[in-house]
Amino acid sequence: KMLPFSRLLYMPMSYLYGKRFVGLITNLVKSLRQELYIQPYHEIDWNKARYTVAKVDQYYPPSWEQDMLWGFLHNFVEPIFKRWPFSMLRDKALQVAIKKINYEDMNSRYLCIASGEKFVSMLACWVENPNSEAFKYHIARIPDYLWVAEDGMKHQANSSQTWDAVLAVQAILSCNLSEEYGETLRKAHEFLKASQVRENPPDNFSAMDRHISKGSWTFSVQDQGWPVSDCTAEGLK
Repeated sequence: KMLPFSRLLYMPMSYLYGKRFVGLITNLVKSLRQELYIQPYHEIDWNKARYTVAKVDQYYPPSWEQDMLWGFLHNFVEPIFKRWPFSMLRDKALQVAIKKINYEDMNSRYLCIASGEKFVSMLACWVENPNSEAFKYHIARIPDYLWVAEDGMKHQANSSQTWDAVLAVQAILSCNLSEEYGETLRKAHEFLKASQVRENPPDNFSAMDRHISKGSWTFSVQDQGWPVSDCTAEGLK
């Protein structure tokens, strides 16, 4: 029940961790390791790195109690959950995680809430079943995040069509330019009507940590399905 951006990113990451998924160590992976780390990859002390955070990213330093809890979970609890019968509890948790991942994928028409969550969720679906319909649907929506600029292909974040449209309409109206931009305003109005979320999430959405969304607007398009309060207010205006 965390902020959805955090929850929907950590959930597929936790699924991949629980599955102990490791990709092929290709030449590209080796090149990235050399580029990203300041020391040879095989020499990194990962136990020490677990508590290393860049100062610019550490808004609030963890307490010693939190560090102690993390160490206890990793060094004592984690080995236990690898062994039967405790591994059954992990298997159950993985089933719950992938169920919620699949639910969010379906509810957002496989766009997901944003680009980071999209590709981690897609990877989780591939790990679950590389031949699944869910993974094929994910592949089909990759172009939604690609944009060809003057200097080549870009990977963009979730677009802001609704937000941009409502603010552009208000700017035109506030400048008394409605006659000059009449056709533009008509198309914008049609777009906003088409972009309104018309249904709540399916089935028992409360069990999936979702709220009502019928009548709302998203930041981007209707397919994405995640209501935003200020986008809804501006869209209604």
